[in-house]
Amino acid sequence: MNLALFDLDNTLLSGDSDFEWSQFLIEQGVLDRELFEAKNLAFYEQYKAGTLDIHEFLDFQLKPLSRHARKVLDAWHEDFMRIKVRPMMGDKARALVNEHLAAGDVCVVITATNSFVTAPIVREFGIEHLIATDPEQKNGEFTGGVAGVPSFREGKVTRMEQWLGERGWRWDSFEQSCFYSDSLNDLPLLSRVKRPVAVDPDATLRAHAEQQGWPVISLR
Repeated sequence: MNLALFDLDNTLLSGDSDFEWSQFLIEQGVLDRELFEAKNLAFYEQYKAGTLDIHEFLDFQLKPLSRHARKVLDAWHEDFMRIKVRPMMGDKARALVNEHLAAGDVCVVITATNSFVTAPIVREFGIEHLIATDPEQKNGEFTGGVAGVPSFREGKVTRMEQWLGERGWRWDSFEQSCFYSDSLNDLPLLSRVKRPVAVDPDATLRAHAEQQGWPVISLR
């Protein structure tokens, strides 16, 4: 039995669903452009630089969810999938996922982006399992807070090991384990699998991958 882990944004997707969700809400007039666009861009640059304060960002990103009913958010998300997400789902990414699914591998998307944004995307890729940052909910509606450990940097390792433990598995339960990612932020989890793969990597991850002899591939 093999384990295949996938980052989502800028890995399976040729873009960032977290960033694009906020941009979508701005374009729809849900969020004020003047107040939110500059912050959204600043947080995205911090993420790429490896300096993001995840809790500060989640406060920015999850608060808007609490201001609208879940059925309204779900309707917006359907438009978001059509306008923003599906154009970022390339043939090479779909083929890679399908290759692992056809081999019978346990496939998991593990992402820092919240599960409201990512769950429909992951389902469209045909992947059953998702580990994401979970927005806190009360009576089916979002509170604007975060539930549990954010799935970010070292938190991805924590959440992954919790997920394995809940199923009675450990890292060595798998003959092979791989993780596909584009980001320096994923170095903690990339270092835990048997086969780390850098996908269209940022400069820091590319340099690290080349130094370590990790495969470097492109899904673009």
